[in-house]
Amino acid sequence: MNNGRLLQNGQRIHLVDKKSRQYALTLKAGETFQYSGETIPHDELIGKPDGSVVTLSRGKRMLILLPTLGEYVLKMPRGAQVIYPKDLAMITIWADIYPGARVFEAGTGSGALTMALLRAVGDRGSVVSYEAREDFAKTAMKNIERYLGPVPNLTARRQDAAEGIEPEEEAGGFDRVVLDLPEPWRVIPHAVRALRSGGLYLSYVPTIPQVMQTVEALERAAVFGLIETFETLLRTWNIKGRSVRPDHRMVAHSGFITVARKVEPGLLGTGAAEAEAEPGDDSDAQEQEEENAA
Repeated sequence: MNNGRLLQNGQRIHLVDKKSRQYALTLKAGETFQYSGETIPHDELIGKPDGSVVTLSRGKRMLILLPTLGEYVLKMPRGAQVIYPKDLAMITIWADIYPGARVFEAGTGSGALTMALLRAVGDRGSVVSYEAREDFAKTAMKNIERYLGPVPNLTARRQDAAEGIEPEEEAGGFDRVVLDLPEPWRVIPHAVRALRSGGLYLSYVPTIPQVMQTVEALERAAVFGLIETFETLLRTWNIKGRSVRPDHRMVAHSGFITVARKVEPGLLGTGAAEAEAEPGDDSDAQEQEEENAA
């Protein structure tokens, strides 16, 4: 017995053939989907359970699935380049996006990261998202509402965060600041004021020169510590009986994630750049010696 959720008119679904190829479509009463010379009426799919099978006129069978968020963002309409699921997962964990958190986001893009943030904060949390381009903002809202439905805890602003954010938002109180922008360093002065003490900052950029400018801006702000940057490489494996090998292709570099914690100045690398080390503090030298010995 299939107890899956019933597919509804207007939902985004995936049809999967026997070769595991996925075809994305939005269910619309009265419309049809063409596959391998056959016509599949949407009306035959609406009302079926998630995970069920539809049999075509020539005997072919296709699996009907509601897409996961990771599957959805890879096939949804896009304006800006989307963040890959591997990076969305790392962002939500390393930025410690928790249920009830209040999150400031700049760079809504196509909405992939916004959806990941909304799912993580839950009904008790909220997300304020800035997007400078109107075409991106419209595409993002359609993508978000098609997958999540109404999102009353999302405040979407069509403006450039680098040119300033709303006074009540800059007044502070955000638990997390997440930036998906080409020049995140331009927003950092606003992030300093918007982010509460102890809050986490995270930005996502594709190149190292962008990372360097971002880290320099964080250091100049003199209130961020525990600054670190990393990237995520994803390699899938092919497992067929005793034949086990990594796939020939992998999702390698897609972007760099930089995280930092807002703390009181004067410790953990915050404060003036020329601040002297404490007397007797040669921990960096010791760590370097240990690495060389290893």
